[in-house]
Amino acid sequence: MDSGYYAACAGLAAQTQALELVANNLANLGTAGFRGQQATFRSLLAGGGTVAWNPLNAAVNDFGVLNGSRTDRASGSLASTGNPLDLAVAGQGFFVVRPAEGPAQEATQEDVYTRNGSFHTTPTGQLVTGQGDAVLGEQGPITLPSGVVAVSADGTISVDGAVVATLRVAEFSPDTDLRALGHATYAAPAGSALPPAASSIRQGMLEDSNVSPVEGVVQLITLQRSFEMMQRALTLFDSQFNQTAVQDLPRV
Repeated sequence: MDSGYYAACAGLAAQTQALELVANNLANLGTAGFRGQQATFRSLLAGGGTVAWNPLNAAVNDFGVLNGSRTDRASGSLASTGNPLDLAVAGQGFFVVRPAEGPAQEATQEDVYTRNGSFHTTPTGQLVTGQGDAVLGEQGPITLPSGVVAVSADGTISVDGAVVATLRVAEFSPDTDLRALGHATYAAPAGSALPPAASSIRQGMLEDSNVSPVEGVVQLITLQRSFEMMQRALTLFDSQFNQTAVQDLPRV
């Protein structure tokens, strides 16, 4: 009975955390360049090393818990906006940005990556993201003079026909762990960024979130049902504990 109670507790905690991930994915359906987070689970053996370990103990004390999440690297669809400072990456590349001064910069102390190309310029002409992070070129932060902006597929930025800068784009191997920082930005292990090999820039377009609303709703319903099942199991175990304490123990 104890093992069942603890298994239900572990399952309830894991489903709660997974539910938060799915809810966050659905909340970012309208966030350009957002990458959905997928829950990963691992096995936790309770009591290992403290009790005699045999196949029966392994079966009743092997609990599933949330191991964390991984970033879904699938591309979203591209939508035309007509804004010359809206940019999208076709392929697996990411724009490289430098967080604005504040808690985010203090936490990372390094450049971060995003697929959200909804950029604008500051009064001084610096190209920044919607959060104020500096968009980086091959020579550092990009500053644009006034004029007509054109961005070629290789990331070269021209203003009134004069080349100003080249966007810095990074790609990552499929096994690179990208950590979500919020606002569709991601951190990567030092030295993991690779030169773009199969990425190109699309001007006047933004990439939609890669989260499928239908799949997200199905996951949400499935997790809610699993959550309810764990709750009923806990209630059942609790009732059995109380019955044992009230009826059986006094007889001993």
